[in-house]
Amino acid sequence: MLPWWDIPLLIGLGLFAGGLAGLLGIGGGLIFAPLLLWLNLPPHQALATSSFAIVPTALAGLVAHLRSGSLPLRSSVVIGGAAFGSALLFGGLAGLVSGWILLAMQTLIYVVLAFVVRDRPASEESAEQCEDQAIGWLGGVGCIAGWTAGMLGLGGGLVMVPLMSGPLGLPIHRAVRLSTVAVFCSATAASLQFLHESREVPFMGLLLGGVAAIAAQSTASRLDQFDATLLVRLLRGLAIVLAIDSCRRALHLLMA
Repeated sequence: MLPWWDIPLLIGLGLFAGGLAGLLGIGGGLIFAPLLLWLNLPPHQALATSSFAIVPTALAGLVAHLRSGSLPLRSSVVIGGAAFGSALLFGGLAGLVSGWILLAMQTLIYVVLAFVVRDRPASEESAEQCEDQAIGWLGGVGCIAGWTAGMLGLGGGLVMVPLMSGPLGLPIHRAVRLSTVAVFCSATAASLQFLHESREVPFMGLLLGGVAAIAAQSTASRLDQFDATLLVRLLRGLAIVLAIDSCRRALHLLMA
């Protein structure tokens, strides 16, 4: 049962996570998972509850992007479908892996992506050309999102945005929008798996996700007002901070 004095903390950090989610296309799991671990949930339960909270957060951002008419249909279907399918697969495997290994995997992902994310200024026309040339790779990016959602309780945005804006050459604003689609699909699939296994704490997930959705819709609708360089720096800074935190927790579990 959640102590009442933790509720203001959940609301405050839910708003913060939602703001980042709408701005960076990350789903909020980067904030949710460490918070739930700090509240003394076991790693498997914390990561499952994080996925549960990501669903309404990502949905709010997705609705904002759909209203703006800025989501390319074919690319969205490819990356979203791949994310959903792979999340179902990997969600069933997460319970077989030790908690410290899950956290160590998080650490590795954060470190690598801190050095991969970059800005690729481009026009709308060149962005569409990049997507046409890399449509198959977008499916692969979606599979990675499903893996991070199913195994690590993350929506996968911190993985997808750097991959799309780096190796695939998409402008970061377009990468954020496509990431939001995949995050919603992967988190939905992972949550269905976790509900079946009764691994999550629904009240915590709904509280975090519901609050975060409010902030996510606000920032997602204003995405184009933010400079691309700022978005890159925010993503890189988040990755470094969270790598340090995940590494510390993994070492603590390993030596316990």
